[in-house]
Amino acid sequence: MRDDREMPQIRGRCHRYRSQRWIAVAIALICALQFGSAVATADPGGSDDYRAPVVPAEPGPPQTEHLGAARYLAGHRNVTPQGTNNFHCTPSAAHPNPVVLAHGTGSSAYSDWAAIGPELAGAGFCVFALNYGSESDDTDFGSADIHLSARQLAAFVGDVLTATGAKQVDLVGFSQGAVVTRYYVNKLGGAARVRQWVGLASPTYGGTLWGLVPVANAVPPLWWVVAQFTSTAVIQQADGSPFMQELNAGGDTVAGVRYTTIGSRVDEMIQPFENIALRGPGAENIVLQDRCPVDLTGHFHLVYDPYVQQLLINTLDPAHAREPDCVVVPLGTGIPDAIVGAHWPASGSGAGETGSSGPVK
Repeated sequence: MRDDREMPQIRGRCHRYRSQRWIAVAIALICALQFGSAVATADPGGSDDYRAPVVPAEPGPPQTEHLGAARYLAGHRNVTPQGTNNFHCTPSAAHPNPVVLAHGTGSSAYSDWAAIGPELAGAGFCVFALNYGSESDDTDFGSADIHLSARQLAAFVGDVLTATGAKQVDLVGFSQGAVVTRYYVNKLGGAARVRQWVGLASPTYGGTLWGLVPVANAVPPLWWVVAQFTSTAVIQQADGSPFMQELNAGGDTVAGVRYTTIGSRVDEMIQPFENIALRGPGAENIVLQDRCPVDLTGHFHLVYDPYVQQLLINTLDPAHAREPDCVVVPLGTGIPDAIVGAHWPASGSGAGETGSSGPVK
């Protein structure tokens, strides 16, 4: 797929393996534990593969971590975070812009926003969250080609603006959701409809997928192996991928939109962590540990970290900002919950009951 990078030096314990090929296959298997087994496809280029976004409609209880959300989601496939997707919500003078939330890879609106969604709604915002990026049966969200997912987001934003009468929205994306939302803003003409963009754990310049990317670049056929164990969206978020180059070509921000990233130095997925930061003029890049050194929240727990939740509210509503409570959060918090939750067996309603394909009014 790509062969223009130099062969990386494999050091340390890697000499115990017979070849770089087996190292890459082993890492690909690790990736599979988190991301599932979808097969990558080509850039659709406006093809008929597009389908409308899924809008979950059943309010679910707030959660404090991914595992709790996964347990509830297993029996309630149409669930949306409490207080979200009320298409009768009228924005207030204090919060005139609806907030649109975009989840991460292999996730859903409820899985990633079951804490933040209710917090924002309780703070007086009109909040909306879609399920995007299914490659097959509307259950593997956040796996399809990001070009298609960005088009789904564009349609959803249009529905939100029509329903609320607002002129602009604020976009908040977690992980892949930050990439999808920024592609919409920067490449699909969304800037006119967006006041500000916030990326939580944003793979702005991609990730190395636990070191897989440099190995696969050195042995290009391994990208095919990776594709079998992950998804189109995962491949597109790799450091240096054609999609990431396209997204950031000409600058990673556009005029007229306020950009903010909130990230962690110990992000388990995006390393080096500097790949989270935007480099365009006017962007603010907040590093969690610069504000609260004892909070070692990484990638997976970021959306369930109370300090980050308050940082987000402050970013969206600086006039009423409140200093978050800085408390100790151990390194690795949330990783077991995210992994177990990603493989929690589904029950209850099936794929045909995952939500509507348009706004619920």
